[in-house]
Amino acid sequence: MKIGLIGCGNIGKFLLQSINTHKLLEDSKIIGIYTRNPTSAQQLAAEYDTAVFENIESLLQSDVDLVVEAATVEVVKQNASSILSSGKDLVLSSVGALSDLNFIQSLEEICKVNGKKIHLPSGAIGGLDVLKAAKSNGELESVSIITRKPPQALPGAPLDKEQVLFEGSAKEAIELFPKNINVSIILSLAGLGPDKTRVKIISDPCIKKNSHCIEAKGSFGDLSIKVENDPMPNNPKTSYLAALSVLSSLKNKDAVIQVG
Repeated sequence: MKIGLIGCGNIGKFLLQSINTHKLLEDSKIIGIYTRNPTSAQQLAAEYDTAVFENIESLLQSDVDLVVEAATVEVVKQNASSILSSGKDLVLSSVGALSDLNFIQSLEEICKVNGKKIHLPSGAIGGLDVLKAAKSNGELESVSIITRKPPQALPGAPLDKEQVLFEGSAKEAIELFPKNINVSIILSLAGLGPDKTRVKIISDPCIKKNSHCIEAKGSFGDLSIKVENDPMPNNPKTSYLAALSVLSSLKNKDAVIQVG
């Protein structure tokens, strides 16, 4: 599988190392990258034996089979349609872009016309399989998530005290914290949608790990799950599990046996 990569931050570099250096994805290679920093792009290309593209359009005109987005919500909103229309499958890291149901519907139509798929990694949380099963009969009643992070990972957070920075819907949360709460959108897509998924974001100077507490109720019973994530070594805003989930999505996208 020939992979194109948009964005070469923490997750992008992790994928380059895992796929091109350590060969963790059988018969696959990231053959091209695009990032807004041309100097960094050239350095990464030399280190990981890949090509640099000057823009996303030229990347899509190459012979890549699939595109991985590891950039920003804005990049997804601006380019997801053209990626899918070009005949490439798409793996989305910045799932916060899917807080707009109209945008989702437009992408679904493009996928149907072009026979392509969007793959959404589970990110830094778990329990999505339970939510999907619970809503299958329309009897999922409530879903909420409490995210607790060190203040260094949250813009505007006080460094000396615990503080609730946000409480509201997932749709509102991703608009205010587009780089910090992608988990709320993937949770909402598996469950009740961005308007009905409740979110609380807490800055806590006493912790070093990001944590997510998910609760749900419905005809199935009650769900309560807590995930504590180690951040990536050089960026407290990104959970290591989020990077691993992108790699897992790539590994399992064509699996004959699908779990969950």
